[in-house]
Amino acid sequence: MSYSDAITQLNALAPELYAQPGAPRRKFTLDEIRLLCAALGNPQHRYPSVLIAGTNGKGSTAATLASIARSSGIRVGLYTSPHLDRVNERIRIGHPDLDSIREIPDADFARHYFLVHDAAQALVLAGKLSTLPSYFELMTAVAFSFFAESAIELAVLEVGMGGRLDATNIVEPLVSIITDISLDHQEWLGETIAAIAREKAGILRPNGVMVTLPQHPEANQALGEVATALAARGVNAAEYMPARNTPDHGSYPLEVLRETINICSPLEGAHQRRNIALAIAAAVELGEEHGLPITAAAIAHGIRSTHWPGRMEHFQLAQWPEVILDVAHNPAGAWALRSAFNALNSEPQNSPRKNVLVFGCLRDKPAAELAQILFPLFDSIVLTPVPSPRTTDMATLCAAASLTGAAFSVATGTQHALEIARDQAGIHGRIILSGSVYLVGEARHRILEARERGQRS
Repeated sequence: MSYSDAITQLNALAPELYAQPGAPRRKFTLDEIRLLCAALGNPQHRYPSVLIAGTNGKGSTAATLASIARSSGIRVGLYTSPHLDRVNERIRIGHPDLDSIREIPDADFARHYFLVHDAAQALVLAGKLSTLPSYFELMTAVAFSFFAESAIELAVLEVGMGGRLDATNIVEPLVSIITDISLDHQEWLGETIAAIAREKAGILRPNGVMVTLPQHPEANQALGEVATALAARGVNAAEYMPARNTPDHGSYPLEVLRETINICSPLEGAHQRRNIALAIAAAVELGEEHGLPITAAAIAHGIRSTHWPGRMEHFQLAQWPEVILDVAHNPAGAWALRSAFNALNSEPQNSPRKNVLVFGCLRDKPAAELAQILFPLFDSIVLTPVPSPRTTDMATLCAAASLTGAAFSVATGTQHALEIARDQAGIHGRIILSGSVYLVGEARHRILEARERGQRS
């Protein structure tokens, strides 16, 4: 069976979170993924792991930590979700012979996918599973299987949603990292920050290690209570934050492993410094407590080499305004984008620059709240549907925009939205596209295609 066959089968699976109207709500449990992985020989137990949960920043933290591990000479596997363009992005591997952390090759993806799928089908036929596992469960098992075959020395695993019942949570992590927590997926995780924090804290283990930063008081208290009950040791990453008067842009010195190094990340925004601090704290823990060969120089190099697209990612095409992509898909992410945007606008300019926002979001997101946070900052807004059946309808987006008083236009899709924004911004302006991972992924694909066409011409 081919790679295209694997992708076709995978895409036919129903999404975990959004059943059809009238269909029963999915019940989350770890039983299915445990049965599936047991049938595969429990590949997730063949290497040490780090688990990362949180509302925002877990992907950036995972990418940074994996880059540090690769720079330290460690053969590392990185599992993240969702993807921007290709599903292969979710499963990556890095080691000293590679100049970067690379996606799983198509042939390997197909081979491991059908290995996992056939094992799951056999469990269904034997009556041990009632249905085939979900998209995310299959993908998680594919990652576990590929990482075991690749003989990795460390897996860095981003939790998909929550923590306690997430498919990744069948590993025994050396370190559990919890990034910033805010309201998101309340239907599944709870209506309060405290309830959501307890779900995220489900990745902690008895006598384990929790790496985190001080954050919302409700989250702090809930995390502290769970950690205390489990006798888990807390590691505060605050010592790896830059001094308060450090400018939002540029590098900064930091003392790590008794050496002063220069921290310079390609990931923009003051919020990324929290994610970097968490990655550093976890790396230090892995080195000092678990004997991994992590040095201060490798930490600096790994941070500098981190690749995590779609997060304040800049593009400059011929005859186009500057385009920035950022996957701010919930209020906390929108506030982070707002802060980063304000920092960009504080930079000296030769002439006034027109800023245009291209925006679309999924229907489970608070469109009106996101609009209130972002829309007043921009000269104009271009509203567009997200390339997903879960897109917010345009009437809802228009109503949200109207409440802000912002000038807005309506596009029929991503390409149309980019063209409208280009005309409105002018060649010396700036386009920021945000609101959904799916929208950013589609836009990024089109921008990269356009850049490639321009380079060939």
